[in-house]
Amino acid sequence: MVRSDLRTLKPSSTIADGEVIRIYVPGIAPDGAPPPMPPILYEDEHLLALDKPAGLLMHAVGQRWSYSVVGLARDARPECEVDLAHRLDRETSGVVILVKSVEANRRMRDLFQDRYVSKTYQAIVYGSPEWETNVCEAPLGSIHPKDESVVASGKPETVELRQGYVADGSSARTGFSVLSRFGAFSLVECYPETGRTHQIRAHLEVLGFPILGDKLYGQPDDVFLESLRQGPTDRVRAALRFPRHCLHARSIAFPHPFTGQTLRVTAPLAADMQAIVDGAEPIWPTADGPTVEPEDSPE
Repeated sequence: MVRSDLRTLKPSSTIADGEVIRIYVPGIAPDGAPPPMPPILYEDEHLLALDKPAGLLMHAVGQRWSYSVVGLARDARPECEVDLAHRLDRETSGVVILVKSVEANRRMRDLFQDRYVSKTYQAIVYGSPEWETNVCEAPLGSIHPKDESVVASGKPETVELRQGYVADGSSARTGFSVLSRFGAFSLVECYPETGRTHQIRAHLEVLGFPILGDKLYGQPDDVFLESLRQGPTDRVRAALRFPRHCLHARSIAFPHPFTGQTLRVTAPLAADMQAIVDGAEPIWPTADGPTVEPEDSPE
C-alpha cells in the first residue's frame, strides 16, 4: 500500500515535488486497521483538540513506522490541512491542539511564540512534598551519564535529551501545587512558564520528587543506560515500576486565533494514572514492553 501525507493517491497520480510518500510493506507496517483518532475534546472550523493516549506518537519518527496523532487526524479530516500546533512526548497523555489550515497554523505559532498559551499538567511523583505550592527556577541543560561508554549505546540523541540543573543553562520556571497524597506517591499539578525540553520532569527531579515511571529522570545512571541500551529488562521494570512516565497534559488555554475569545480545553486524568490515585499499586505488566527509543518532542 502506498499513501501520501497530503492526499488520496490513485494509480495514475503524479508525485509532487516535496510530497511525502509512505510505503507499507507486510511484516513492517502494523497489521490490521489503524486505531481510531483519539477522542475529540473540541473542534471548530479552525482547530481540533484531542485527548492523546500515552504511547501514541505525535508524528511518525524513527526507523520503525507507527501510527501518529497527526496521521490519524489527517485521515479523519482529509478535506483540511491538518497539522500539529504543539507536541507532547510519546508517553505523555492529554490535551493536544491541531490546526486545520495553513492560516490557523500561522496564527497558533504566533500565540505560542508570544506566550499567550498557558498549559497545566498533572504528574504522579514519588514521595510526599513538604510544601503545598512551590516554584522551581533551576536553569536547565543537557546532563550526560558519568559513563564514557555511552557512545557505544548507538543512541547519543537520547542521551542529549536528558536535562538537569546546569548553572549556566537555559532559564526555566515551573510552578507546582500538591493536589493529593496517597501512600508512597502524590498527585502534583504543574504550571510551566517557559518551554524547555522536559522542563516539568527535570524540575521535579531537581526538587527531589521525580515522576513515577520516568526512564530519564529520577533513576541512577546505570538504570537509565540499561533502559536505553536494552529496553525494559527485569531490572529496569523493577526500578521504574510503571511502563510510562505518569505525566498528563490536563488543560491548555489561549485566545482563539480567529475570534480572540479565551478557549480552555481540558482532558480528564488518564485512566492508568487515575487508578493509581484511587489506590491501585503501580505495576508493569509481565508481557514484553516496547524498547526505548528517542523521545520525539519537548514537554
